[in-house]
Amino acid sequence: MSETNREGKRAARERLKAERVKEEARTKRRRGLVVGGAVVGVLALAAAVGVIAANTGKTEKQAGPVVAPKGATGEDGLAIPVGDASAKSTLVIWEDFRCPACANFENAYRSTIHELTDKGLLKVEYHLATLIDGNMRGEGSHRAANAAVCAQDAGKFPEYHDTLFANQPLETEDDFASTDRLLELAGKVDGLVTPEFRSCVRDGAHDAWVAESHKAFQKGNFPGTPTVLLNGKSVFGDQKDPLTPAKLKQLVQEKAGA
Repeated sequence: MSETNREGKRAARERLKAERVKEEARTKRRRGLVVGGAVVGVLALAAAVGVIAANTGKTEKQAGPVVAPKGATGEDGLAIPVGDASAKSTLVIWEDFRCPACANFENAYRSTIHELTDKGLLKVEYHLATLIDGNMRGEGSHRAANAAVCAQDAGKFPEYHDTLFANQPLETEDDFASTDRLLELAGKVDGLVTPEFRSCVRDGAHDAWVAESHKAFQKGNFPGTPTVLLNGKSVFGDQKDPLTPAKLKQLVQEKAGA
């Protein structure tokens, strides 16, 4: 065999060897990417599960007997009614006092709802949830709900309810966890701050009722707060058929034949 042929075969063997080394390196990189991708996928799944768990978390304060507020109606006395009981239309509202979307709803629809209830065309059933306490941690939703129920006992629920939403803190700030702050805001409602109201707020007299109300919210499988039902039909949050104050007024007037 000539020297030239031997050199050619040696060069070919070296090229094959180099190709095998490159292929092995590529294979290792692919395996690393697959394993790395799997790890990232697991972490992403864990993060998603964590978000879901956080969203379903809740604080339990159900100590003592369930004491319903004066005038409470509905199943297990978990609805706070406002307006004429004989009104043709019923608006059911599930709210959380720390929920920004609830405050947006209230600020936009408050005057219309008051007008319709004052005219006897609409009755409202308020249900209180403590969703944000579970999502953001804290107890402001619960403490504010208890204070609002104490205001119901004093016959001042609508006024105090509106005051809480008008003075809602940032969702990330748990100002409503302070009973001093809740009592300070109660001072904006004429005649609300009495020894009985102070004691009700500070002692958490309706803590167990609030916990039961939130359980009812969870059992209802509602998408979130606010959930708004007019005569049993969900009417808020549908982007294809959005509700407006004018539309709410029209629907209620039509139902009343006004």
